[in-house]
Formats: sequence, structure tokens, C-alpha cells
Amino acid sequence: MRLLFILSVLLAFSCTKNPQKPSFSALTIEPIIEDSFLNVRALELNGGHVVAVSSVGDVYRYDLKSEKLSKSRFSSDTLNVRSIALVNDSVFTLSIGSPAFLHKNTKLVYSETHPDVFYNSMDFWNDKEGIAMGDPTEGCLSILITRDGGQNWLKTPCDELPKAIQGEAAFAASDTNISLVGDKVWIASGGIASRVLFSADKGRSWEIFYTPIVQGTPTTGIYSIDFYDEHNGYAIGGDYTQPKLNMKTKIKTTDGGRSWIVVEQVDGPGYRSCVQYVSGSQAKALVAVGFEGIDYSSDGGLHWRHLSDEGFYTLRFLNDHTAIAAGKGRIVKLIFE
Repeated sequence: MRLLFILSVLLAFSCTKNPQKPSFSALTIEPIIEDSFLNVRALELNGGHVVAVSSVGDVYRYDLKSEKLSKSRFSSDTLNVRSIALVNDSVFTLSIGSPAFLHKNTKLVYSETHPDVFYNSMDFWNDKEGIAMGDPTEGCLSILITRDGGQNWLKTPCDELPKAIQGEAAFAASDTNISLVGDKVWIASGGIASRVLFSADKGRSWEIFYTPIVQGTPTTGIYSIDFYDEHNGYAIGGDYTQPKLNMKTKIKTTDGGRSWIVVEQVDGPGYRSCVQYVSGSQAKALVAVGFEGIDYSSDGGLHWRHLSDEGFYTLRFLNDHTAIAAGKGRIVKLIFE
């Protein structure tokens, strides 16, 4: 009895010293930019600044402290831009369709013309090495890599990449087809086949992982992927033409993407275009957004709580309770409570 009492006291003290972080149960949405013509699927955060690019190539810069907003255009052409990356003071933008244009600030650093060109996402490991991905053009997913800070980009030959399955492509829905941790990169495909392309050495060698997410038609598959660390990852998607359907729309891994499990929840979210881990949550907290609303999970994505019907395409976390989200007509601050 004495031992049980001591253990009970120690357990109570331990719980007091390390209280479990409460789950988000409320959400406040504060507008940053509202414009009915605005359409944003790509944004990034740099310190206290938000940088977003619209579908017509306008770059928006917003200072969260001073609340100062500026807008510029990197090209005289109206381009459909779905990818953005920030490296120090440089803004990289990548358009979809053919010809595809990749700009570093106002300088064109890469272009590609091909009937099947369609780039989806872009990111950087560090200030020198970056990667962009797109649909197949010659039998494999399109992979661009830079090793010199984005001055020059080289397309990886198909004989160095896993072959694409007929009808396998990707979605330029939220600029989150790529996830980077250390030297590693995971790239999500979708469509007739939805798989994960993986490199452990910054794109010098590649392997492919199969997933159980819904797939088999051009509008199904993974739309967004995020890794918290080199082991824990989550992918979300579905079918944007049937957004209410939620069977096999969410999958998770705890072994670096080599195996995935389907997350099923009767009242969980269906189609979503973006999923992101919450900063500092030890891979437990995630937020997903899509044009049907905002959802939150506190248990690694096994169960979800619907927080809002407000629709957005993409989001990035500023800290453990604040994110910036963007979509059709606006960019906002999301404050979770």
C-alpha cells in the first residue's frame, strides 16, 4: 500500500509538471488581404513576413509587425503561378503549363516548353540547393534541381528516376507536393497512380513508395504531403470533384514513407488540398484546409475535428498557434485557441 501511495504521488507530480497541451477547439480568422480577383495557392513565411504569389503572377509581401502590404509583378506576362520559394531576400516563382517559367526575383533562370509540361511545387533545402517537381514529360516525373542558389536549374534525366505509371501526375493545389527534412525529400504524385518519390541525398538517387490513398482516376490521389521529422509523415487528398467522400483520403507513415496506413474516420474530412504539422507538436497536431473548410487533429491525424467551413487552398504555420492561409479572394491569419 505504501508503495502504491508513493507511485500515485509521483504520477500526480509528473502530470502537474508536464501537463498535456490542450487541443485546439476554437479558431479566429483575421483578414490580411481581401480581393475578389485574388487566387493564391502558394505562400511562404520568412521571419515576420508573408510572401504569396497569385495565379496571375502578382507577388504580395506583408509585414506582420507593421501590417504593411506591397505588391509587385516579376514578369510583364500574365502567368499562372502555383509555386513559390524564399531564399534569403530572393523570391522564386514557377508557373504551370507550357512554356513553364522559373524566375528568381525578376530574372528568368529556367524555362521549358513541352506539350505535357506542368509544374506543381518548389522548395529549398538550404540557400544553395533547391528542387521543383512537375508532371511527367518523358516517362518520369519532372524533377528540377539547383545547386548554386537558383541561378541554374537542371532537369533530372528519366534514367535516374523511377518510371511513371501511365496517368500518374500531380496537383498544383497548394505548393505542398514536396516535403524536406534534412537531406531527405518526399514528393507526392496523384491521378491514376498516387505514389511517393523519395531521395535521402538531396535528389542524387531515388526510390519509389506505394501508397493506399484513393487513386485510379485523373482527379484522385495525394494533393499534399508533410513530414514532421524523418520518420513521421502525413498525406491528404481525395477527389476534388467529390469533396464529401472521405474514404482513403488520409494516410500516415511512421517509418519515413516506406509504408503507409489509411486513416478512416466516418465524420472526418474528405477532400483537402493542404495538410501541415503544427510547429512543436511532436508530430501530434496537424491542420488541413481545402475549399470545404478547416480541420484539426491532435493525435497524429487519426481523428479530426472540423473547426470552420471557411475555404482555403493552402497554409503555413508561423508558430504553434498561428498560421497564414490563402485561397480564393483572400489571405488571412488563422489563430488557433
